[in-house]
Amino acid sequence: MVAQQDGKEGGGLPSAVVDCALYEDGRRIPGQVSLDTIMKRIAPEGGPFAWIGLYEPSAEQFQEVAESFGLHPLAVEDAVHAHQRPKLERYGDMLFLVLKTIVYVDHEKVTATSEIVDTGEIMVFAGPGYAITVRHGSAPPLDDIRRQLQDDPQHLGCGPAAVLHAVADMVVDRYVEVADAFAGDVDTLEAEVFSPDLPVDAGRIYQLKRELLEFKRAVMPLAPALQRLSEGTIPQVPPKVSTYFRDVADHHQRVSEQILTFDELVTGMLSASIAQLGVQQNADMRRISAWAALIAVPTMVVGVYGMNFEYMPELKSPYGYPAVLTVIAIACTVIYRALRRNKWL
Repeated sequence: MVAQQDGKEGGGLPSAVVDCALYEDGRRIPGQVSLDTIMKRIAPEGGPFAWIGLYEPSAEQFQEVAESFGLHPLAVEDAVHAHQRPKLERYGDMLFLVLKTIVYVDHEKVTATSEIVDTGEIMVFAGPGYAITVRHGSAPPLDDIRRQLQDDPQHLGCGPAAVLHAVADMVVDRYVEVADAFAGDVDTLEAEVFSPDLPVDAGRIYQLKRELLEFKRAVMPLAPALQRLSEGTIPQVPPKVSTYFRDVADHHQRVSEQILTFDELVTGMLSASIAQLGVQQNADMRRISAWAALIAVPTMVVGVYGMNFEYMPELKSPYGYPAVLTVIAIACTVIYRALRRNKWL
């Protein structure tokens, strides 16, 4: 790993550089390298190429690298400020690929405030004699990818396009892992929604849908870029590497289909939860109405006997009080049984 330098004197590298190396015939050239060394050694076609990795560089830190390799200003601006949609752009003989990374956030269960996925970004510049990777946010380190490529000199010998493929392949593989983990949350919440227990808080379902939307925004726009890279029509991507991109595109298609399925399921869960809430409210209103009907009978009878009339039926009869209570009890019993039979109680 190259020694990081805070300044630019002597052709050094900015402090945002995580790793930097020269590769020839698919093998890493030993020793530390400076930017001056890189510019002297790299070759446009078939010769040594440099792979520089940076993490959240500032405009000042990225300036010398951008000027040395002639990176397009628009691509440089995107790489520095991040928050871009996944895309593939060509600027002359340079390719600029933007990838959204996804990290699954562990949690016990989905709540109304759960964070399920966290996004980051990786930008890849691939041009004659160089591959430059820029990471932002929670994007995972590329150390493992670098080691895997260094263990496969034949593939790394394809040049910067091999780095482009390896990074895209890693990102899409993470999509597959997150989609499989996301499926567990969807299945768990779906089982709760359709269980006979208390209804699930709609806020939990809505939060799941929001996190799914963030996942969808990271994955879906990448499809056209992978399609172009797999067609073999881009000069910077050799036919051998474009063949590997077909596999990446297939995996991406699988994840995209999973996300669409999740979206339909979560939308159905939200509708079912709202419908269950409406049914529960209707059932509660029926119970309230049924008890109101039961209370209405004794209330009416007692109200009549509470009026101050001199002549009232059975007012002076010794059996008047128990007779009235008996009539009230019979009437309430009949109404109660009718309501039970009609499942209002």
